[in-house]
Amino acid sequence: MSTPISGSGAERFNQKISDATVGRLSRYYRTLKHLEADNVQTVSSDELAKRNNSTPAQVRKDFSFFGAFGRRGLGYNVLNLKDNIMRILGLDQEWHLALVGVGNIGRALIHFKQFEEQNFHFTLLLDSDPKLIGTKISGLEVKNLDNLSEEIRKGHVDIAVIAVPVDAAQKVANALVETGVKAILNFAPITLMVSEDVSVRNENMVIEIERLSFALANV
Repeated sequence: MSTPISGSGAERFNQKISDATVGRLSRYYRTLKHLEADNVQTVSSDELAKRNNSTPAQVRKDFSFFGAFGRRGLGYNVLNLKDNIMRILGLDQEWHLALVGVGNIGRALIHFKQFEEQNFHFTLLLDSDPKLIGTKISGLEVKNLDNLSEEIRKGHVDIAVIAVPVDAAQKVANALVETGVKAILNFAPITLMVSEDVSVRNENMVIEIERLSFALANV
């Protein structure tokens, strides 16, 4: 699967970039933030590769999609490269999130500090539980899931986060897509079926822990 990556402002990157490349960019970004905190001014592709379980050639190839950021023999300026990757990933913009399902996982996501730090802000909470509707979490009132379309259209939502039971996830996704939502982060243990113009990330913790059990069972 590939993802169209765009920079902010007038500059845009129109080529298709693989999800694997985007994932590595995110890891490079976090590495650069740590280096900056340690007052490191320059870093080589070798060092970035070592810290991210990659190869120097892969690091250089990943960056080549977006321009020339380093100088041969001198490496990369940490602050400059971090800021460029931040822009490429869209982290220099503010994104509004709608959370559908404010159960245990949903509440944990609301209180996940790194969302705010990375400019991802929950602006709408939705649930179907009568006991939750009308209550407030982190200053936001929980709205009735039955009014999803109306609530989504009322406010500007960039990304919808689905944290509902598996039997409701596809129905919720369909409703979100019908209202024009183009980006969904899904925590329900099901692979959502959506049109090609909608970006979906399925975060299935059960599958991830099964990968760990496989690794342990096959040592």
